[in-house]
Amino acid sequence: MHLPLRFLPAIFVFCLWSSTTLFAENTALNPVSRPDKVWDNKGGETWMGRHEAIVAESAKGEAEIIFIGDSITHGWDTTGKGTHVWEKVYAPFNAINMGFGGDRIQHVLWRFENGALDGISPKVAVVMIGTNNWRGNTHEEIAEGVGVICAQIRERLPESKILLLAIFPRVTVDPWAGANVVMANSLIEKLDDKKWIHYLDIGASFRDERGRMIFDIMPDGLHPNEEGYEIWAEAIRPKLSDLMGVEVPAYCR
Repeated sequence: MHLPLRFLPAIFVFCLWSSTTLFAENTALNPVSRPDKVWDNKGGETWMGRHEAIVAESAKGEAEIIFIGDSITHGWDTTGKGTHVWEKVYAPFNAINMGFGGDRIQHVLWRFENGALDGISPKVAVVMIGTNNWRGNTHEEIAEGVGVICAQIRERLPESKILLLAIFPRVTVDPWAGANVVMANSLIEKLDDKKWIHYLDIGASFRDERGRMIFDIMPDGLHPNEEGYEIWAEAIRPKLSDLMGVEVPAYCR
């Protein structure tokens, strides 16, 4: 049977769409490094230098808590915004901050493959990653990437519990950024297995009663200030204490 020529363009478009959909690559799953990245903090901290320092710290095998993420997590120990909380609440547990400003899921996977988790067996890994993938990946791809990160942690740290945080809300000039995060969280939540992976959404802590971002806590619509880090620490403290098996202290000024 021969199809009329008028149907051929439509068939071609359908085939092109199908092949793109079926075989599109999730770039978030391809581990890559950022060797040229330098931050304007601590006299010019480099991405590779931070990674090497973390590998050395992990090799000591003393960490009871690790935090894995991007700039929001990075801020616990370098920007000054969360340092005061970190030193009093998490440092006594030999906590390691594996947050890297600007990192996406693929950068975390590279760090895992290159020694970041070697030599340690923390009680808990606190994970929040994916907000920087919003532009280059769909919410499904982001959730898939977070799932791979959790699977990698489970494989490399089989005795560690995972406190998987929902990606924090964000408000930017592009509303798609916040929407992609919300949709990704709806899928990330399903990774909770109630045994090793425990999902926790504390996004409401940064919003008012009408659901609007509180800019007194997140001035740029994404990163907490000093008060925001205090709120973050207190919001996860009950669950973190439960997973740690010991009471994580409240922060006191």
